[in-house]
Amino acid sequence: MLLTLSTTHRPATDLGHLLIKHPDRAHAFDVPAGTAHVFYPEAGEERCTAALLLDVDPLRLSGARGRKQAATPDSFNLGRYVNDRPYAASSLLSSALSRVYRSALRGESRERPELARTPIPLEVRVPVLRCRGGADVAVRLFTPLGWTATATPIPLDERHPEWGDSRYVDLTLTGTVRVADALNHLYVLLPVLDDAKHYWVAPDEVDKLLRAGAGWLADHPERGLITRRYLAHRRTLAGLALARLAEQRLADEPAAADADTVDDTGPAEDGIRRSLAVRRREAVLAALTEAGASRVLDLGCGGGALLAALVGDRRFTEIVGSDVSAHALTLAARRLRLDRLPERQRNRIRLLQSALTYRDDRLRGYDAAVLMEVVEHLDPPRLPALEDAVFGHARPHTVVVTTPNVEYNVRYEGLPAGRFRHADHRFEWTRAEFAAWTSRVGSTYGYTVALRGVGDDDPEVGTPTQLAVFNLAEADR
Repeated sequence: MLLTLSTTHRPATDLGHLLIKHPDRAHAFDVPAGTAHVFYPEAGEERCTAALLLDVDPLRLSGARGRKQAATPDSFNLGRYVNDRPYAASSLLSSALSRVYRSALRGESRERPELARTPIPLEVRVPVLRCRGGADVAVRLFTPLGWTATATPIPLDERHPEWGDSRYVDLTLTGTVRVADALNHLYVLLPVLDDAKHYWVAPDEVDKLLRAGAGWLADHPERGLITRRYLAHRRTLAGLALARLAEQRLADEPAAADADTVDDTGPAEDGIRRSLAVRRREAVLAALTEAGASRVLDLGCGGGALLAALVGDRRFTEIVGSDVSAHALTLAARRLRLDRLPERQRNRIRLLQSALTYRDDRLRGYDAAVLMEVVEHLDPPRLPALEDAVFGHARPHTVVVTTPNVEYNVRYEGLPAGRFRHADHRFEWTRAEFAAWTSRVGSTYGYTVALRGVGDDDPEVGTPTQLAVFNLAEADR
């Protein structure tokens, strides 16, 4: 199978510095499926082409498969020996690309560091590519990344056009793209188009996907399709990957929806899986509604996901979002489009920079406060300061707190044992630990507490999210 990468950047032979493969030499690399060769069919000042040729050894490939091998696209007994793998670009070529162009994939070039960071004119050609779904799928995947994509279906037999097209296309991509980006696009999308990975997909594939998709996958209109196919349709892994992509989108673009944060423990409704983030917000809004709150604080509001939901409900007449991060508040303002809202709507909302571990008189006197996925981001020794600032000083009539249930983490295949769900979490509580904390805080500050779960209830480990509703006793209001 063959992949060529060409440039007309001058001098075009700088491509050798970017790929870290000298144009005057032929390079060979041993890979699990056979031997990968890199050579230059042309290497001039005006145009240079690097070719990656993968020579597949069927015997080696079949021996490397093992019992945990992903299903072969050929079901007959000799399928592991007689198939299209030596000829059609697939996940085998993607694996070879990662081995041969490892430094180039990371954007590293000792001789041309500035050029490695610069988009240059490129042309990619994959003359035979297995493409499930037809040529249109290839165009849909590459076009949003800045490529002009031409996918020409290959007929089953040129002598018999009435037989129609095969499952293969001749793919050509042209565009002005960084070499590292081009290689990462190919590394992810070749196996996605093939949709039949040659190896068992382990949980670490999520990290590989997010690493190669950094900067483009989170905003790709076909990210759901890409994620599912790349992870061999393993629902739990795809759900974890989409959840992490949604976090990236929220950090980078406040208008991003959380609909991609898949709660793959719950049933689909009308074929659409509901996001755990959405279900969490719905549970918080329901608790606020039950409390009859109209003036609400969103403490630790971050990028403003809950604020947007509060603004959309007219029952909430005064809404305050606070966060210690000025950047987060800027994201929240952009997400809410405060500069475009009518004056009456805009007057319902305030954004305040405030630390939850310090008393702030501006936060006093509200009907309700929400700490949604906030407490676990504090170091445990700082929790008493938060408790005093929120429950003792601000003292809203109702406080709604949500936090992860660490017991549920075993249901996430892609989450290693002992790891938290987010890199910034300082702790994650069991159900018993959360109950003990809420009971202590409630008795200390005069609140009654009701505990609930968010997400589907697993009989062994509970729900993925824990929720507590604190209500101030009437005598203390």
